[in-house]
Amino acid sequence: MTRPSILFVLCLSLLLPLPAEARLAGPPETLLSGKVRDLAEIRDSRVLRVLVNQSRNSSGEVQGQAIGVAYHRLRSFEQYLNGRARDGQEISLKIIPKAKDQLLGALQRGEGDLVAPGELLEVQPRQAVRSSDPIVSNVPLRLVGIKGERRYTRIEQLSGKTLTLATGSVAGETVSQINQKLALRKLAPIKIEWVDPSLAVEDVLEMVQGGIFHLTIVEQPIAERWSKILPKLRLHKQLKLGEPGEEHWFVRRDASMLQASIDRFLKGYKPAADQDVAFLRIYRRQYRVHYPLARADRQRLEKLRPVLQKHAKEQGMDWLNLAALAFKESALQPRAKSVSGPTGLMQITPSAARRVGVNNIQSLDGNVRAGARYLALIRRKFFGSPKLNERERMAFVLAAYNMGPERVQGMRSEARRRGLNPDQWFFQVERIAMEQVGMGAVSYVNSVNKYYLAFDRERDSLEPRERKVVLGK
Repeated sequence: MTRPSILFVLCLSLLLPLPAEARLAGPPETLLSGKVRDLAEIRDSRVLRVLVNQSRNSSGEVQGQAIGVAYHRLRSFEQYLNGRARDGQEISLKIIPKAKDQLLGALQRGEGDLVAPGELLEVQPRQAVRSSDPIVSNVPLRLVGIKGERRYTRIEQLSGKTLTLATGSVAGETVSQINQKLALRKLAPIKIEWVDPSLAVEDVLEMVQGGIFHLTIVEQPIAERWSKILPKLRLHKQLKLGEPGEEHWFVRRDASMLQASIDRFLKGYKPAADQDVAFLRIYRRQYRVHYPLARADRQRLEKLRPVLQKHAKEQGMDWLNLAALAFKESALQPRAKSVSGPTGLMQITPSAARRVGVNNIQSLDGNVRAGARYLALIRRKFFGSPKLNERERMAFVLAAYNMGPERVQGMRSEARRRGLNPDQWFFQVERIAMEQVGMGAVSYVNSVNKYYLAFDRERDSLEPRERKVVLGK
């Protein structure tokens, strides 16, 4: 995404606009004035603030178990630093998740001491940062699709195709370069679909496996790691997309001692052989979204559309949110039943239905009415703050629908105490949920969100326009 960049000249009477160029989102990238936070100051504070990418590839802990390659490496660096501490000045990590395209800007503003993206990250010449020695060298980008579909071996085969990329992906620049080559051959360019910021790279891979997206590009180590969880993925290794890159950590330019310490650590660091054991055990059963618009599902949704739209409109909701929840809960089956009590399309319990004045949840209309009213009650009573944007608001409502609103509010309080954003579920409050209750609730919200985004992409076809009668001529 491009935004205008303006150069303020050292002359009060002159302001020269420069041509638009791509830049990181967020406030201007200027260094904070004041005391430098190099290794000595970090030891004095006993906290190393680490900016990480909003991805479970770089995540923290799930019920006390370390998850994520980058997180394992960071914990080892913490031990390395504490093994050289003097006078008991042990350091603890403070993990600060940020959108990938905001990491370096946050580092320059002094919001963290170290950036550990867990992925390839491009640095612009104007950015006042230092990179570590390579963590991983010779990292190629790979086209990823699903098994059983077309194999790609030449870039010409990508002409006119659409690639789905996660926010901040370095593949955007690679695709730009490929498109220049395609243009010279008078071939149609590759189209890029940038996904909603609630999706991380592993979410995109899951949606490729589910058939919601068709093709994406990611770093080969990430694709190989997640293909153990998502076995239908195919890496097109015969297709060269560009020159391999290097993965680095980053510090501010004034943190030379921290950088030197990082480089010494990296020289001797060897990943533990079993670092993926917990990752595989915890995630293997979680990433299983399905394509929600197959022919039979689309036909069911069309029959359900009037009742979903009716009750969504009454509660001021997007009917596709109800549709996504219904697909997750019952696969759009109005007669679905659960042994634990929830029933019907929305899988709502009799007690929750009575709380919103609905006694008959056996009928389709009553079931959807109860589900919509209950969601609206949760939204109004607990998540009505104008500080929440609508995507985050719905995520909190879904988490509360699954776990109970009081429990989710407690997680928001803990997130605030830990310096996370209590008004952002994705990658922020969900970290607390991962630690406290595991991946079940997190996966639940993520799945409904993915189904909503899948439906939203097809909104025009799911909402047939009313025929207009044209009078006159």
